[in-house]
Amino acid sequence: MNHLPIITATLAAALAATSAATYVYEGQWGRLGTGHGAFTEVSGVAVAPNGNVYVSDQGNNCIQYFTAGGSFLGKWGTAGTEPGQFNRPFGVAVAPKGRVYVADTRNDRIQYFTATGSYLGRWGRPGSGAGEFDRPRGIAVARSGNVFVADAENDRVQRFTANGGYLGKWGHSGKRDGQFDFPADVALAPDGRAYVADAGNARVQYFTAFGTFLGKWGSWGYGKGQFFFPKNITVSADERVFVTEDFNHRAQYFTTSGSFLGMWGSLGKGEGEFNEPRGVATFNNGKRVYTADRWNDRVQYFRRVEYDIEPCSLGRVKALFE
Repeated sequence: MNHLPIITATLAAALAATSAATYVYEGQWGRLGTGHGAFTEVSGVAVAPNGNVYVSDQGNNCIQYFTAGGSFLGKWGTAGTEPGQFNRPFGVAVAPKGRVYVADTRNDRIQYFTATGSYLGRWGRPGSGAGEFDRPRGIAVARSGNVFVADAENDRVQRFTANGGYLGKWGHSGKRDGQFDFPADVALAPDGRAYVADAGNARVQYFTAFGTFLGKWGSWGYGKGQFFFPKNITVSADERVFVTEDFNHRAQYFTTSGSFLGMWGSLGKGEGEFNEPRGVATFNNGKRVYTADRWNDRVQYFRRVEYDIEPCSLGRVKALFE
């Protein structure tokens, strides 16, 4: 039997990726409560260009923000329907120039603010028409300033200008390509592609910025690349896709085409453990990852650790087949 093709392929694989990475626990903040830096069912997290971290505190109907290491800076919002008030806000996103957008989920609207919480505007109302919402959850802002919203109960993604002007939508209920079953979050890659956590279909789908289907990955399960209600998603500046899962209590990360790269987390209260992780965000070119640890009422953050893989010599590869 000629082993040369096998040897060649093995050698190529051995020499190709000579480095890899993993994510390790770095720190956390938060506790159950209503005070500064305390949370009641934390859900969303976003990082501003200056490194400040914004957290949607669903149970307390407010947005809190912190330094990169978790020192409290401020908060805004109370329960209600008036401008600047919330009804269980889920998603939060920060525009390149610092404007903060909030998916005010049970008020079926989007609100936006200055970086310190001064109210600027809002749009949306209950319904299924253009610019209307039924439980908007995930939200993302493009470099252009356009805003993408995962309109969860309407099984679609909608796109708007920075001030809420309607631009378009895609998706409807189903399991086929481009269809959704409770799209819980949306994220944007550096090249403008939109990634959607299609929670009820246990998969990630990705599209052009205008909604043209490009690809998908995932299935129900507990293994690598499988999901159990993927609820939040983000894409780092170095093009890694991070997905958090409610009931697998972990974070997974992939290439932008869905190749599995790694994962961490399990059910618990310890460092690096989760109880239904929700929001996920990255900073510093993907070297730090923040997660909203829902029922542990905290934010955890992790750092990327690079390590080298010793490449095999040709002689060692040949020896495998002798």
